[in-house]
Amino acid sequence: MSLRGGDPAEIGGYPLEARLGSGGMGTVFLARTSSGRPVAIKLIHQQFAGDEEFRIRFRQEVAAARRVSGAFTAAVVDAAPEAEQPWMATTYIEGNTLAQHIAAKGPLNGAELRRLAIGLAEALRDIHRVGVVHRDLKPSNVVLSPEGPRVIDFGISRAADQQTLTMTGRVIGTPPFMSPEQLQAPRGVGPRSDVFSLGTLLVYSATGHGPFDADSPYMTAYQVVHEEPSLDAVPAALRAVVESCLDKEPEGRPSADELLVLLRDLPSDLGATEAPAAGASRTRDMITQHHSGTEATPPPAAPAGPGTGSIGTPAGRRLRRGWRPVLAAAVAVAAIGGGVAALKTGSLGGSGGDKGDSVAAPAAALPDGFAPWHRTVQSGDEGIPDELRCVARGDALFCGGGGVVATRISAVDGSRAWTAKSPGVPVQGMHLVGATDDTVLGYRFASQDAPQGPPREVVAIDAESGRELWSVPSGAQSTAVTGRTQDAVVAGSAVVTVDASNSRFEARDAHSGEVTWKTPFPAGTQCAPVPAGPRLFAMCATDAEVDALEVRRPTLQTLDRASGTLGRPLAVDGPARPVGGDKGSLVLLQEHMEGMALAGYDGVARVDPASRKVTYSRLAKTYAGTPGMADGTVYVSGQTGLVTALDPATGRKKWSRQTPVEGASGPVAGAGALYFSSATGRVVALSPDDGRPLWTTDPQAESPSGGEGASPRVTVAGRVVIVAAADNTLFAFDAQKPPESA
Repeated sequence: MSLRGGDPAEIGGYPLEARLGSGGMGTVFLARTSSGRPVAIKLIHQQFAGDEEFRIRFRQEVAAARRVSGAFTAAVVDAAPEAEQPWMATTYIEGNTLAQHIAAKGPLNGAELRRLAIGLAEALRDIHRVGVVHRDLKPSNVVLSPEGPRVIDFGISRAADQQTLTMTGRVIGTPPFMSPEQLQAPRGVGPRSDVFSLGTLLVYSATGHGPFDADSPYMTAYQVVHEEPSLDAVPAALRAVVESCLDKEPEGRPSADELLVLLRDLPSDLGATEAPAAGASRTRDMITQHHSGTEATPPPAAPAGPGTGSIGTPAGRRLRRGWRPVLAAAVAVAAIGGGVAALKTGSLGGSGGDKGDSVAAPAAALPDGFAPWHRTVQSGDEGIPDELRCVARGDALFCGGGGVVATRISAVDGSRAWTAKSPGVPVQGMHLVGATDDTVLGYRFASQDAPQGPPREVVAIDAESGRELWSVPSGAQSTAVTGRTQDAVVAGSAVVTVDASNSRFEARDAHSGEVTWKTPFPAGTQCAPVPAGPRLFAMCATDAEVDALEVRRPTLQTLDRASGTLGRPLAVDGPARPVGGDKGSLVLLQEHMEGMALAGYDGVARVDPASRKVTYSRLAKTYAGTPGMADGTVYVSGQTGLVTALDPATGRKKWSRQTPVEGASGPVAGAGALYFSSATGRVVALSPDDGRPLWTTDPQAESPSGGEGASPRVTVAGRVVIVAAADNTLFAFDAQKPPESA
């Protein structure tokens, strides 16, 4: 809406453009920085400026908002809590609030509801991780941005270690979305109060009304404290999780970390009748476990009866003792059907004659004593369900992801030598960094119980002993810049990381941790390392583009592996995603956007640092799916299993093949074939020449097939194919004798 008479022309030097809204405490305006970046400025009403108690609250709001500025909130740009009329400027988030959306379009359902739930849980995780309790999570404080939900307004939040202001005579919060303890004893409110509020918010999102709605705020508050929630209209799978959030006692609710695990386990169709498997709390510190030379596969989980305090599942997850029996029963249902199917050996029937001779290259060999195996790598006593990613070094397999920083597994029989664990909930899609001859590098995520530590670290582990060698905080801008979650890369015997402040590259000897060089990002940019064969590139975007999550014209420059020297930048028409190297050039796929949503890829960009040229080729159509590159060919694997091979120089389609592997990631080349695999563990082997199917396996794990953009799940060691599936399941077989398909 336009400015009104009496509105200021500027606040704090920021010219105002429009009113965004007004509430009881202040008015929010749209303004611009001197560089043109949009910001939202909250100006406190004049009548509160002389209220010292209110000023204290506003100072706390500014401090809390600064602490939690991140991917799921509005970052603080500037503030003046001591001004005559206090104000605060934050990043402008475009989109309707959840309240506005539901009022206009009605409740959410299916995948849209699941994405909202996971996004809000991720936001709470990050808010609580820095020691802040929001205390007013409600539909009008959630903005549905094109990149996902954002939590705003920390007006009554507080640091978990601070006393709550008395605010005599005032109700602090919004009764339909407040927790029982917030209504009864606000001084004792902790992080699990926000979890209760999130539960009410999810009910509202799914049904259009709250679980305790009544004719008056007083009756609503009474029902929050004393009555059971109304959940009949909530989808069954989500209902089991929501009920745990709405436990009257804080200790009976999951933490934000635990809630995120539960929500990630939900089926994509929330209308399904089966409820999700569950996760629980994690150990605070990384633990390294050493194992004997052989390890038996854990027995299948047994369902528990009503009221049981813990539930066994294939990934070793357990429920918090106070969680309600309905969720335990739901998890038991999931545990019955969630076991890993036993592998079957033998040749696979189908076209093409004897697949064995046609699949494996003559030089590929099996390690001595190899036999097909499958294992579940538990991420702890109460593990985080996730998918591992692996690299092979001889007969050793190094894997990491989820709650596992790294583990060493024998490619011969699947036995584990050691496992290093991560206590916190991981960033989706971040897996193993890589390995050198003597060092393994992975990501460690901080526990919610350790808010003062770095939220994410790169950890180096001795490949032989499993001993931690060193660790360093890691930056978090790669996804925004490159579209890939890769903030650190192994380059020869070194590892290149982004520092915690997202201001420079740092290279270290992978084993000793000794810093060999540091290279600042070009002024006003955020960068990420991009490997392309033996070369290393820096892909950069302006601060404004990163903040807006809209990188339209990235730059690429060589990053010398020995010295860290940056080459001259080359601008690329974007948005574009790097997919690999070919003959010294970096190949990128150009993204086709529909509004703010990625619709697929419609062009190829090729960056040649020697000639300093960028060449572009249009694709015949827009290809949607997961991109990748192997042996000089670009591949896009669609959600329905369609795999298309593209020439990286001309964009010409080489071949296209429909496969039964939905949501496949890949490709991985080796043993004479191309491999694509989904989160279920289903694998298809295709001929690189024409895409002819060589064989396909059955699913090996219970899971949705997986979303677009996942990194490759297959590792090839000689003639051994190792596949990572959901819930940290690994299985291996001979490429010449794949598991028989039913």
